[in-house]
Amino acid sequence: MGFKVVIPARYASTRLPGKPLLEIAGQPMIRHVHRRAVDSGAEEVVIATDDDRIATVARDFGADVCLTDAAHGSGTERIAEVVSRRGWGPDSIVVNLQGDEPTMPASLLRQVADDMATHERAQVTTLAAPIDDRDQLFDPHVVKVVTDRDGYALYFSRAPIPWHRDEFLVHQSHLPAGVPFWRHIGLYAYRAGFLQRYVAWPPSPLEQAESLEQLRVLWHGDPIHVSESEELPGHGVDTLADLERVVRQLAGDGD
Repeated sequence: MGFKVVIPARYASTRLPGKPLLEIAGQPMIRHVHRRAVDSGAEEVVIATDDDRIATVARDFGADVCLTDAAHGSGTERIAEVVSRRGWGPDSIVVNLQGDEPTMPASLLRQVADDMATHERAQVTTLAAPIDDRDQLFDPHVVKVVTDRDGYALYFSRAPIPWHRDEFLVHQSHLPAGVPFWRHIGLYAYRAGFLQRYVAWPPSPLEQAESLEQLRVLWHGDPIHVSESEELPGHGVDTLADLERVVRQLAGDGD
């Protein structure tokens, strides 16, 4: 089954203003991201932005660009506008690839799309990777997820979950054996019809407390299926240090 990729990209960033246009290996970041999406085999790839500077650069390298409302509070809302304006059918599978993910493997975009195609009950699909390091589990910048036996999300949190009542009180240096600890990978696929419902919902209390918009989905009772990532994702770019690391990586592999 085919799928589409939308890349939400905004110019404003507190730590790295103009982030999608920052140069990596001689090309703007957004071009690297766009290449990942094209390499995934998606039937359509659209860059969604509210900034003319990003739109101009993207069109110059041949990207399909949709100028969206500047008032959107999230990339998901921006994608929902693209779905509406392009008239994509409610069963269309739409992958959300953030504009600051220049090293995201193309195979993972296909994975979340395929996962959606094979789980008819899911309205959202996403990925996770095992955690085997205590520092990572306790890092609030690393989002954790707990699922049921069929891989459907029970909860996402910045806190260490599940909490092992006895072990965490006694052992401070390692993770207890036999407990599934998972790091959420922020790559999503949606059913296009679901996105129109999602943007009509107000933010949920859990979402606001954790600053995790996927909790709005669980709050309203819609299922999110989580599969184990087939390979580790690349580094996203949130800080200057992230940018320097990605520059070294892409300069090294010639991408």
